[in-house]
Amino acid sequence: MKQNNKYHLVTDLNFKTIEQKPTRFGYAEALLELGRVNPDVVVLDADLAKSTLSGKFQEKYPQRFFDIGIAEQNMLVMAGGLSLAGKIPFVNTYGVFLAGRAWDQIRTSICYGDLNVKIIGAHGGLSVGPDGATHQALEEIALMRVLPNMRVIVPCDSNQAYKATLEAAKIKGPVYIRLGREPVPVITTDKTPFHYGKAQTCRQGKDVTIFACGLMVYLSLVAAEKLQKKGISTRVINLHTVKPIDKKAVIKAAKETRCIVTAEEHQLMAGFGSAVAEVVSQNCPVPMEMVGVRDTFGESGQPWELLKKYHLMDGDIVKAAEKTIRRRRRER
Repeated sequence: MKQNNKYHLVTDLNFKTIEQKPTRFGYAEALLELGRVNPDVVVLDADLAKSTLSGKFQEKYPQRFFDIGIAEQNMLVMAGGLSLAGKIPFVNTYGVFLAGRAWDQIRTSICYGDLNVKIIGAHGGLSVGPDGATHQALEEIALMRVLPNMRVIVPCDSNQAYKATLEAAKIKGPVYIRLGREPVPVITTDKTPFHYGKAQTCRQGKDVTIFACGLMVYLSLVAAEKLQKKGISTRVINLHTVKPIDKKAVIKAAKETRCIVTAEEHQLMAGFGSAVAEVVSQNCPVPMEMVGVRDTFGESGQPWELLKKYHLMDGDIVKAAEKTIRRRRRER
């Protein structure tokens, strides 16, 4: 595995050879570590422990694990109560169920009181694959980031999910972490730093900046390689902390490259790209293009087939970058 010493990132991005793991693997490992070092960490699940991998914690620490059953609203309220008793609850189920069925409980019973609850939304994005539209969380970043006191993290790979989970346990207050189901390329290493609230520059460039989160960071790096062959110098930034967003990094990139692309495995409306646009429009308006799901539900299919059908692939990012560069040139 080749590594970029400057960024501590994998440089061999070949999909056929790069290591791949689900982000939930890193989360499960971190949960076990937290259980070992902190007796106040407790875990709740809604009858999906095998899928979310919280069951690994159950095997090791059964007295600190609670399977609430298919009762997501009750689970969130219970987590709030546990936090008031001094515990650090990690709540697990699919993102669509958390953000959809239990949004009121997250809002009123947790965020309103700024309670110390960690909410882990599995099955994020189209790459869930065969489970289809009912299980593909495409709206929950928007629903979580709008809540006062909520923090939102979208790790790009298994290694980053591990580090983000450990960091979340240190934060006082509610945190939402989005995880995926399918294996995705591992582009970070054990040495790659993770700083909550701080963007991670993966590649420098002067012609256009691509901001991405989750799986889309890998696809953005692949897109940057293709753009480089066309003579376009591309900056790629992993904006893993969607809220609080790193405003300084966004403004700096807008001023220096003068055009931006955002890439997300989520609805475009009110999602990750909208969070970046809020900063850009108020501080340094420049041409922007967004790659994401365009006001539609997903469907059942193989993960990479779905990403291609819904225009979330590296080629789509390349087209968006070229378009925003053309817009910048017309405005001069």
